Amino acid sequence: MALAFMYGILSKSGMPVVFIICGTLVYYHCVVRHTTLVSLICDVLIVLLCSLAVLGLMFRKLNVSVPVDPLEWQVSEKTADNISACMANTIGAAESVFRVAASGHDKKLLCKVVVVLYVLSVVGRAISGATVVYAGLCLASVLALLSKLSTDSIYQPPSLSR
Repeated sequence: MALAFMYGILSKSGMPVVFIICGTLVYYHCVVRHTTLVSLICDVLIVLLCSLAVLGLMFRKLNVSVPVDPLEWQVSEKTADNISACMANTIGAAESVFRVAASGHDKKLLCKVVVVLYVLSVVGRAISGATVVYAGLCLASVLALLSKLSTDSIYQPPSLSR
């Protein structure tokens, strides 16, 4: 369900590029400038607040009335249900895998979990978390873009007619 949700978002035209740009800005802010995610969120909120203030002043000077209706901003009940179901399924699946692995009944699963956790631990010590997230974001965006391109333009070889 989560993959279908992400594929639905990424299959829209231009969304992989938007995600790569946003990921690049987050990566630059957190890794290159050595700041925290909280600092990034605060900076984004400051920019949004200042932009809205400038737009508000401009609209006031031009005598343009902009109705603000918070009901239009609400998330639909179906979307909220899909998001919560996706999170519950992901957390439930992870909990189920850990429960089965911890019980010791499935030795292969236990070995896989230990190896994956060890690899993640090594990667976490060697590379910052923001770098891993950024690489994953870029990989997901490129794969979605390539998938969209391959379905949109299927190569048809020229016919050999004489």
